[in-house]
Amino acid sequence: MAETVSGVYPCYQNQFKIGAVGAQTLNTIADCTTFGVSFNDGVEEWTPYSSEGWTRRLKTAKSITITVSAKRNVGDAGNDFVAGLAFVNGRQSEADFEWDFPDGTTVKLSDAVINLTALGAGDSTAVAPLEFEILSNGKPTVTLAA
Repeated sequence: MAETVSGVYPCYQNQFKIGAVGAQTLNTIADCTTFGVSFNDGVEEWTPYSSEGWTRRLKTAKSITITVSAKRNVGDAGNDFVAGLAFVNGRQSEADFEWDFPDGTTVKLSDAVINLTALGAGDSTAVAPLEFEILSNGKPTVTLAA
């Protein structure tokens, strides 16, 4: 990763890596153009008599979905790894994924589910796409910047 930054920064300074579950080395994914991150929370609600009609809430669940748009780049280790998941199911569609923030914070999603949504098809003059989602599968490991 590049040097740690402070203040505002361009999105491309986020770095993303992927690889087989338990691999010692994760690879970047060439030619990614967009990363979208959504946090999905489960919130339970109830309205006890003592709250005089006001709802109480407690966040009881959390997950992360990262949506990626890229161009298919044959020969790039990260890009080839993701494309290779197109025709598998079950545990074979899992991978380790790491998100490195510019401030030095890292988020690792172990055993993340990779869901391919587009591979190599489009207009005749378009560059072949590689589009997929990374779905958290359990609690991530978050290491805050020092």
